[in-house]
Amino acid sequence: MEQRQLGKTGLSVSVLGQGGAAFGQQYGAVSATEVAECVHAAIDAGVNLMDVAAYYGKGVAEDYLGRALEGGWRDKVHICTKACRLDRDVFDFTPEGTRKCFEASLKRLRTDHVEILLAHDIEFADDYEYVFNETYHVLQQLKKEGKTRFIGMSCYPLGLLKQAIERCDLDVVISYAHCNLFNTRLLTELMPVAEARGVGVMNASPLAMGLLTNQGPQPWFPGQPEVVAACRKAAELCRERGADISFLGMQFAYAQKRIPCTLTGAARKSELEVNLKALSAPVDPQLLADVMKVLDPVRDWTWPCGNWKG
Repeated sequence: MEQRQLGKTGLSVSVLGQGGAAFGQQYGAVSATEVAECVHAAIDAGVNLMDVAAYYGKGVAEDYLGRALEGGWRDKVHICTKACRLDRDVFDFTPEGTRKCFEASLKRLRTDHVEILLAHDIEFADDYEYVFNETYHVLQQLKKEGKTRFIGMSCYPLGLLKQAIERCDLDVVISYAHCNLFNTRLLTELMPVAEARGVGVMNASPLAMGLLTNQGPQPWFPGQPEVVAACRKAAELCRERGADISFLGMQFAYAQKRIPCTLTGAARKSELEVNLKALSAPVDPQLLADVMKVLDPVRDWTWPCGNWKG
């Protein structure tokens, strides 16, 4: 599998990263055995980055990944996990809370360190200055202690993520739902800032929180109905052509050479195999052009998230 350099970290990461939200039952029940089969198949296919969080299943995702990586598998992957978000509406960005959360993550992951530790969904913080100072400081401390090799932050608003990069000496950030078939603002707005500072960027949610799937987003999706309608129309066009919009969406994300790694959310081996196929299958240029045209009315639309007002 193709590997790309993750900013200034020196890590060479697979273009497809294994996202672990689904490990934590975020999208339906999945067993530890199914997760292990998926993880092992991913590693065998060349995937070397696994992304989880304390929030995913309230620790279940980390526990399942930790189990799956026993028996020598741990040495074959880079682990990225996230602290500070504990539940849908529960956050703790204090140094004490961040450290406590991360120490519990290490136990669940059955390891003494991770490669990447991020402050999770910082747009939900009440005080961004606090995050850029106090939360950032504890991340630095954990790095100095050798418990994580690299540090960073994640969030949805690109304006806030840009500030994080400019204000803090971060190694890695995760952006989600900003590099997909209808929104490429990650490339135009964040990448120039990240590249100038050598910050590695991972692209999460390449199917835009389920918008670019046949099923569509969850009922709680926070975006505009116009976005939902346009993506539904694009999915219908793909079906009429005998194609799947989620497959096309993955192809599009993988093709963005400036993005070191795109995180996919498979929890079962069968789901992983579809994502792997999208890596090598040629894109239908006419289908892509027609889908883009359908999505043009909502091109680069975003929606409010957290407490960010920028």
